[in-house]
This record gives sequence, C-alpha cells and structure tokens, in this order.
Amino acid sequence: MQRQIIDTIEQFHTIIIHRHVRPDPDAYGSQFGLKQLLQHNYPNKNIYAVGTHEESLSFMAKPDVIADALYEDALVIVTDTANTERVDDQRYRKGAKLIKIDHHPNDDVYGDLVWVDTTASSVSEMIFDLFEVGQQTKQWQLPHHAAALLYAGIVGDTGRFRYPSATLKTFTTAGKLITYDFDREKIYNGMYELECNILHLQGYMYQNFIMDEHGAGRVDLTKAVLQQFNATPSEASLLVSSLGDVKDMKAWVIFIEEEDNIRVRLRSKGPVINTLAKQFGGGGHPLASGASVYTFEEADEVYRQLQVLCHK
Repeated sequence: MQRQIIDTIEQFHTIIIHRHVRPDPDAYGSQFGLKQLLQHNYPNKNIYAVGTHEESLSFMAKPDVIADALYEDALVIVTDTANTERVDDQRYRKGAKLIKIDHHPNDDVYGDLVWVDTTASSVSEMIFDLFEVGQQTKQWQLPHHAAALLYAGIVGDTGRFRYPSATLKTFTTAGKLITYDFDREKIYNGMYELECNILHLQGYMYQNFIMDEHGAGRVDLTKAVLQQFNATPSEASLLVSSLGDVKDMKAWVIFIEEEDNIRVRLRSKGPVINTLAKQFGGGGHPLASGASVYTFEEADEVYRQLQVLCHK
C-alpha cells in the first residue's frame, strides 16, 4: 500500500492534507510531518496542510489557509481520522482523489486508497514507514523538522511510550528519529508544560474526582468550573490522562462542558472502552476514546456503562 500511495503522490501537482477536528500531537505530527516530507522531496509540488488551528500545538506548526479552487485536480490525504464526520474541513471531499491513512479501527471505510494499520502506535509512526519505503524506492530524504514532528506525534499517542500501543517497532522508529537533529527537550516542553491556571484545574480534578469500588472514575468539568480556572475545553482536554495516576483506577471519564455539548473523554488501563464511545456517536482506540453527549443525564448513563465495564 505504501508504494501505491507514493505512486499516487507522484501523479499530482497539488496535495492537500487534512486531519481530525480537535487535533492532538499525532494529528499534527502526521499531517505536518507528511507535508514537510513531501515538500522536501517534491519541491515543485504545491502541498498544503489545512484545518482549524489548535493554539496549544503552535510549537509544532500552523495550518495553511487555502481557497476552494485549489481542490480542483488535487490529491487529498486524510491522516489520523477514523470517520468522515471528524475530518477537519469538509472540503476534503472536493479533491480529485482521496487517500486515508489511519491507525483506528476501520469502521468508516472512505477514500480511493485506504491504508489502515491498527497495530501502529500512531499515524506518525506510519508516516515514518512511508518515508522508509520512499527512501528505498525513490531516494526520499527526511528533513530534520519532519523527524521532530513525527517524533512528537509518537510521543503524544503513546503517552511518552507508557501505553501498550508502544511496541518494539515503535521504539525502533523512535530510535531512528532521534538520530536527526532536533531538540527533544523543546518538544517535551511544548507538549507537557502547563500554565499555572491549568495546573490549578488539575488540582481541582484530583480533589473532585469520584471512583467506585470497581475502579471506574469520573470528574465533571462544567462551564462554571472552566470559567473559575479561566480554562478552555481544549486546555482541559490536556489533562485527560491525569486520573491514570490514581491507584486501582481501571478506567475513567472526564466530562468537559462546551457551549453546545459535553465532550466525553474516556481512558482505560484495561477494559475496552471504544465500544462504549461508539454507542454515543464517538470512537477511538480500545484504551483511549471520545464522544459527545448533550446533557448531564446522558453523561450519567455513560458513567453507568463504564462502571459495568469495570465490574466485569
């Protein structure tokens, strides 16, 4: 599949890369890492990366703003996005050809070419695989900035290599990436340093979470709480892994109230939770998933079902 993707890339003069809404480091890492990789090896092509910018990821990159006309006769590549509803910038449909590169379960099969590898720790890891095939067949080179972006994406989706998704291949890939000239400390600082108000919000979470006798945890971050700490929903989402530090916690959910809905952030140390997320219109990985609900009564039902999963 990698060779098919490379052959397709070579056929197009304009390439537009999309990723999912509410991006995380792997979304940016795979999207912008691919952009930098292709720009370096095809300097005469027009290559763009689009979507709503996430301010907390400014240390990685910033998206391009492009006109609709550029989609005519363009190749569109969507990275790290399981289903079409979550593609950031629905103009992705306007291109001449569509490629999906993802590591989530392939429940929504879209695209003319589909490369899904659920064994990959991240799509950033997959982009490095693509580079290595291009290196062997087309003498591709990986610029240092692209290596930094891919490394950040892998670090983000593996929780600094703590999650089970970090395989021997993941560590091997990371080992190759760190041979490139980039500042790892700068990446870690950009990803994990927090403003004081967000750390205070984290303290609120530790003081106010609940956990039942079976290890199912929950914390509610309402609009009032976010306002109290001058935090945005996106900033609150940076704290989703915090409850994983709690002893005997099996799985947990953080409800983050937004203007029109309640964001559901699910994490687990064992019970499979993406099936629960799918019941509420979301999805994700077996141990890291998300969804949206519209009332706290629905949120209560999510938590009840999470308790059932932890009780099994």
